Amino acid sequence: MKPDPSAAQPELKTPRIAFFSDSLAERNGTGAYYFDLLESLNRSRAQVLVKIFQPLRDVRLNYLSIPMPGDPSQRLITPNLFRIRKGLKALNPDTVVIVTPGPFGLVGYLYARKHKLRCITAFHTNFEQLTKIYWNPINRSMANLYLRSVNQLLCQNSDSTLIHNSSLVAVIEALGAKNHHLMGTPLPQYFIEKPIVPAPPTVKQICYAGRLAPEKNIDYIIKAAAHFPEIKFCIIGEGPLKNSLVQQARPLKNVQFMSWLNREELVNIIDLSNALVLPSKIETFGSVAYEAMARGRPVIVSKDSGIVQWEHLRQTLIILQRPEDLSQAIHQLADMHSEERTRVSDQSHVAAREFHEQTLNQWVDLLRSKNRVGK
Repeated sequence: MKPDPSAAQPELKTPRIAFFSDSLAERNGTGAYYFDLLESLNRSRAQVLVKIFQPLRDVRLNYLSIPMPGDPSQRLITPNLFRIRKGLKALNPDTVVIVTPGPFGLVGYLYARKHKLRCITAFHTNFEQLTKIYWNPINRSMANLYLRSVNQLLCQNSDSTLIHNSSLVAVIEALGAKNHHLMGTPLPQYFIEKPIVPAPPTVKQICYAGRLAPEKNIDYIIKAAAHFPEIKFCIIGEGPLKNSLVQQARPLKNVQFMSWLNREELVNIIDLSNALVLPSKIETFGSVAYEAMARGRPVIVSKDSGIVQWEHLRQTLIILQRPEDLSQAIHQLADMHSEERTRVSDQSHVAAREFHEQTLNQWVDLLRSKNRVGK
């Protein structure tokens, strides 16, 4: 029997999505991810309504927060339930996305359970790895007990768990995830919209941007700088190791430290540089490396960065097998003919833009799925 074209079709609803995150917008990789994602979704024709519930800057009192592992400048903050309740009433979401396993994430989980909504968990950071670096055995065991319990709760009771590199599949399956999606990463709109600036013809400046923390291996950048007095090394960010790193670099005239920069300022530094380095020992993805690619800059990353798991991006990366190889990789970049560096720059730019579009399509497909009335 042929379907009757005049028959009523299921009514399409506009998906309404509530995101819950304990990260400040643009403060770290997770915060930047969802700031960029929501901005891109709002600018697209995706026809989804999205709102994120997260801490606001300089609003909650310090005694209502606790520091994150190794970096007291990043804190877990108690949610303002009145503000969240008001926002949820206005949005009336049909899907909840839990970004972090902290207080905001738990509020989102409880709301989804109470109202029987589709619940999606995003597993961005393996915090248990970070506690091994920063905390003593007693504090680490208590923190890991909490993290493991909450992550199990979220993974086991979510309709899907999102990860951003394939190496995390085994981790979330061990936590009880029933279903998972491997998701890409969006780009900041400003990085896309600003015209590309050609790199200097010779290697004159290399930059790093991120937390100044043990897992970032920044001391290897300073060691490499000692071998290249003709190249300026810009180290951008704040963190627990800043004072010791400044002391380590004091004998070198070609190392400059800069505080946190906003997105526009960061683009300017990247555009003035020939490359970006990210020699981290732990990096779930490596958003700043991806952003530098979008600006048409070669990127040197460690093999432990999640970005190398994506074949489309890996082809244009210079990959460190060991952090000790950073000087050799810089030599490799400097010894390239300018035409070859330009080719790598162009390929990096194209790969990052294509990956951004693929990521946006992934999210739209995910958020719009199962949103027919009566389905």
